[in-house]
Amino acid sequence: MGVTALVMAGGKGTRMASSEEKPLLQVCGKPVIQYVLNALKNAGKVDSIAVAVSGYTPETTKLMDDFPVTVVNTPGREYVFDLGYAVKKLKLQTVLAVAADLPLITGEIVDAIIERYERCGKPALAVVVPMETKEKLGLAGDYSFVMANRRVVPAGINMIDGRRIDEEELDQEVYLLDREEVAVNINTVQELKIAEKLIVEALKR
Repeated sequence: MGVTALVMAGGKGTRMASSEEKPLLQVCGKPVIQYVLNALKNAGKVDSIAVAVSGYTPETTKLMDDFPVTVVNTPGREYVFDLGYAVKKLKLQTVLAVAADLPLITGEIVDAIIERYERCGKPALAVVVPMETKEKLGLAGDYSFVMANRRVVPAGINMIDGRRIDEEELDQEVYLLDREEVAVNINTVQELKIAEKLIVEALKR
């Protein structure tokens, strides 16, 4: 299928109230974006990796020199606009868009998401997690909606047919994935502490 993983790393990250660029937030001594890149590298179904940066993330742009990725500069307007901009700029076809703040994601989970997209036959797929799973971990969900009588939260992972990026509404599969690894994204100091705790626990297993 030729899947390109597009890491979205150009946002302001204003909710962290930190001078550090959000993709560079240290989680157990490593930048959070490094965890995402390692997971994508370990995914058998990802063929190439691109990172979308902006003028808000100059240090992230420099760090990408150390990784075998394609870097694309976006306007830094907002997530959906910058995603479309990057897809068109790089002329991407099958795209896995993933936020740069998901430190627990794994290659196995990435492959499962791509497999679900391949099976669904739709031009777009959005990954959601149950609100209850986030709440059990002590995490917040800024935006939620009800699906099949369960309140769910977008995970910051989407797949899309890049050739149809300009279409206003695409038929979309919503993939409910009840996994802690996709429930943890870092928007606050509290969420950073929770992520570090879970990573330390995983290493002890």
